[in-house]
Amino acid sequence: MNKDTSSKIKVLITDDHAVFRTGVKTSLSYYKDIEVIGEAENGVHLLKLLRFLQPDIILLDIQMPVMDGITTLPEVKKLLPNAKVIMLTMNDDIGMISKLMEIGANSYLTKNSDSETIYEAIKTVYTKEFFFNDYTNKAMLSGLRNRKPVEPHLPDDAELSNKEIHVLKLMCDEKSTKEIADIVEISPRTVEAIRDRLKIKTGAKSTAGLILYAVKHGIAE
Repeated sequence: MNKDTSSKIKVLITDDHAVFRTGVKTSLSYYKDIEVIGEAENGVHLLKLLRFLQPDIILLDIQMPVMDGITTLPEVKKLLPNAKVIMLTMNDDIGMISKLMEIGANSYLTKNSDSETIYEAIKTVYTKEFFFNDYTNKAMLSGLRNRKPVEPHLPDDAELSNKEIHVLKLMCDEKSTKEIADIVEISPRTVEAIRDRLKIKTGAKSTAGLILYAVKHGIAE
């Protein structure tokens, strides 16, 4: 069922390059039915914003520090099932498109797309759920289309010490191992040991997984 297009479409841009975000925001400002309601520089920042904002469309870069688009996408879909996500990247890898569509992406654009293409994608995804182009069509022919979101298994009952929580919060603030060591007043080797212990306790397989755990459990504020 098509949505009412008389109201503005609320868009949130997520990309780690401020110049790119500004360029997209400026280009979209010429379309009177589009309103950019927020910007995020990575997946963690986006998930925090989604506690307060409810965009219709999220432009989500794939390659970002802290938490990339692939890790962020299924979490966005769980927080805002009705929000549509358009993935942005410099890479037109068909296998990557298939994976992204399988975990909930509504379209896929290269970052050198012109403003008219981005606008068309936003409008089409808003009204028809998907925007197909040469990239997505090739991916479909490669056999995608099983769009069941992937939910990483993370235990809800991990018991973390105050120091572990402190270190985890600093990781979410993008602090380096040395910076964390200086702040907590421990050695860098101890920081690494705590990071490894956090992975064991939470079941996370990577630093991105740890940050995901922190966001889901309200540790990253």
